[in-house]
Amino acid sequence: MTYQPPYTITPEIQTRVAAIAEAIGQLTALSDAAQALPLRRINRVRTIRGSLAIEGNTLSEDQITAILAGKRVIAPPREVQEVKNALAAYDQFASWRCTSEADLLAAHRLLTSGLIEEAGRYRRGSVGVMAGTQVIHMAPPAARVPQLMGDLLGWLATADDHPLVVSSVFHYEFEFIHPFADGNGRMGRLWQSLILARWNPLFADLPVESLIFAHQAAYYQALQQSTQQSDAAPFIDFMLRMIQGALAIST
Repeated sequence: MTYQPPYTITPEIQTRVAAIAEAIGQLTALSDAAQALPLRRINRVRTIRGSLAIEGNTLSEDQITAILAGKRVIAPPREVQEVKNALAAYDQFASWRCTSEADLLAAHRLLTSGLIEEAGRYRRGSVGVMAGTQVIHMAPPAARVPQLMGDLLGWLATADDHPLVVSSVFHYEFEFIHPFADGNGRMGRLWQSLILARWNPLFADLPVESLIFAHQAAYYQALQQSTQQSDAAPFIDFMLRMIQGALAIST
């Protein structure tokens, strides 16, 4: 039997999907090729800063820009490595297939290279989802991770709902499984962007992560609420609101 994640498409979600699709159309029409490259660089830095800041990285957008330019930055070595890894991962972004387990593991290897021993491999121990110092979710046992990820990627390959919904469901389910010893938040956000970029390339550089960082408490609350309800709808709605906000900034 094919795995089916539990989620409800509420009227609010349908309304947000329609509004985002319209905004994407307007943004595509207004896109200026002459400004595309510098804008992509700015948004890439915002994306990396937001996603890493959620995990406690303190480097600023200016410092990340300096690292991107190959300049030396005085900062904790681990945080500099996290930025370098994220930049390397986004350089490979266009080559990954969102339904490929091999590509998912390769992305994790890049994101966590030099940071953890299990870079590019599923975890072998127990982990929990943390909101600050509070454990808000204990992930399934490590022995179940390969099967759970296989089921999730199999569902992703055949899912026929709107990509905005499908990508948010994948993100939630990924965080629920928490397949890696570290880097799960970064990977979940990266992979949602990858799924969306296959629908519309604008999502490759839309700084959704910076909005998530600004609403970090609500991000964890939406994850927790979805788990409590056994329905990803609260998380889907949250992510659609963040996407709407990122689009508003970009228009």
